[in-house]
Amino acid sequence: MPKRRRKVPLTKAQRTELETFVAHGKKSAREINRARVLLLAEEGKGDSEIARLLGLSRGTVYNVCKKYQAKAHHPLGELLQEAPRSGRPIQIDSRVEAQVTLIACSDPPAGAARWTLHLIADKVVKLGVLDSLSHESVRQLLKKTS
Repeated sequence: MPKRRRKVPLTKAQRTELETFVAHGKKSAREINRARVLLLAEEGKGDSEIARLLGLSRGTVYNVCKKYQAKAHHPLGELLQEAPRSGRPIQIDSRVEAQVTLIACSDPPAGAARWTLHLIADKVVKLGVLDSLSHESVRQLLKKTS
């Protein structure tokens, strides 16, 4: 398979900015790797060589270079940052947190000496605050509020 070389045209200011970015301050490893990919691609190194040098996949190298070429007019800091990821929406908000705290601070139900995590979770579901809630989520909420 032929080596794919993707020349990334960086201005002198951009190159200096990337070198400073890599050398100073606290950043995530992903951001630093993205900056290094751009620097090495600008030097004319191939995708496979960059991937081997940085311990990345060729797909990652390709994606970083492609993103730079598509958004070359954007600030470099914006290109290096992690894009927000979609994921499961947060179901436990401040309303649920307040309800769990209120239940935990109230008198326990008849026949129980104290509130257990399972009893609190069952009470939240019974009140219709959430469709389901695990005792582990209750534990984490109570730990966070204490």
